[in-house]
Amino acid sequence: MSPFHLKSWRVRNGRMRRRPLVISVLLCGGLGACLVGPNYRRPAVVTTPAFKEAAGWAPAQPSDAVERKDWWTVFGDPTLDNLEARVNVSNQTLASAEAAYRQAHALVAQDRAALFPTVTLDASASQTGSFAGKPHATYQPSVGASWAPDIWGAVRRTIENARGNAQASAAILANARLSAQTELALDYISLRQLDEEKRIFDDTVIAYQRSLEVTQNKYQAGVVARSDVLTAQGQLLNTQATDTNLIQLRARMEHAIAILTGEPPATLTLEPTPWNLRLPQIPTSVPSTLLERRPDIAAAERSTAAANALIGVALAAYYPNISLSGQAGFAGSTLGSLFTASSSFWSLGASAAETVFDAGARGARVRGARAFFDEAVANYRQTVLTAFGQVEDNLAAQRVFGPEEAQLQQAADVTAANETITLNEYRAGTIDYTTVVIAQAAALSARNALLSIQASRLITVVDLIAALGGGWTTADLPKD
Repeated sequence: MSPFHLKSWRVRNGRMRRRPLVISVLLCGGLGACLVGPNYRRPAVVTTPAFKEAAGWAPAQPSDAVERKDWWTVFGDPTLDNLEARVNVSNQTLASAEAAYRQAHALVAQDRAALFPTVTLDASASQTGSFAGKPHATYQPSVGASWAPDIWGAVRRTIENARGNAQASAAILANARLSAQTELALDYISLRQLDEEKRIFDDTVIAYQRSLEVTQNKYQAGVVARSDVLTAQGQLLNTQATDTNLIQLRARMEHAIAILTGEPPATLTLEPTPWNLRLPQIPTSVPSTLLERRPDIAAAERSTAAANALIGVALAAYYPNISLSGQAGFAGSTLGSLFTASSSFWSLGASAAETVFDAGARGARVRGARAFFDEAVANYRQTVLTAFGQVEDNLAAQRVFGPEEAQLQQAADVTAANETITLNEYRAGTIDYTTVVIAQAAALSARNALLSIQASRLITVVDLIAALGGGWTTADLPKD
């Protein structure tokens, strides 16, 4: 039903007439009540048929396309699987988000209760009189009921708002869970990267110690200058310092993982393991599926629906407030005669109230509600655009990192071979020690660069999974 408000006066034949409210009330009651304000439709967003950076993307195996709730299992690491399971149970950020969702869900039930009458049971007993006379007793039990019919839909729009906020809260909880799972996976990859980097530096320290022994022997034989020994010592000490610093970096990463799993850092110890995380293939999808798979997009869209309902709540203020009330009970001076027909009473009543002048307050609230809705729509569309960008970024990184890793692998092999050759030539006395130092530094740098790109590829996979929504869909949202 189209809304009307106090300005619905008409001038006909020189006389000012107002649309009869009584007829409108009866019509609305017969039709199951009016519902003012716009019905919600999800705002349109611009999507494309495919992601630009997915061109040439290798398709995953059919089994890889199966939706996974436990998406981290694609890395094939039992320790990571165990840690991720703890996040869902013990992470305190998730506990806070879950409590916020329960609060929002309770508000839906609270607002829904306004659709029904309120029933009260009262009982009173009193004695009155003067100091000179006999006191008079009065007993009165009664049952009362009051109801404000939701003729204009204000309560139902309020319920729509609460339901939208509750669903947004559920999506925020899902997004917090995905964020915690993603952060744990990233921290775990960094931890294992530090383990492998520590192994590389441990091996390098051993190799530099051997090089130092070679220079010391040649110096004692009088075939090289003492500067060669000092150079070898400096190189070894700097590498040992870096190797030692990796211990505290790993400890900090382990502590961060403990906090994510809801444990004190002192209770969690992760032993170093070889670098064996596998690189999975992640199936891509069309951009429009992100609207159903990303919890942050769902949260923004549900917030938009909640904001839309507030427009109806604001418009309903233009209409009269109507309430019904009734009461029945007994009143008497003695308990024995209380529950008799002559002591009974009842009453029924109805009231209506209409605001005639409010200096434009209701109009301002309607404009504010519409502006709030427009803001929510803009935030929703921006969230969608950001999601598209994140997927494109990670697809581009995955596409580039593959060839880059192959090139760095070749560089690591070449510099390792050159390191061996130059050290042998130095032993033979055909080159100076500066050439050896340069070759050793290049070999170490190449090994670290290869490890870094391998870790980056894994990190990008995690980011891509998160950008695609993990294993979540809007079907997981509560319906009520």
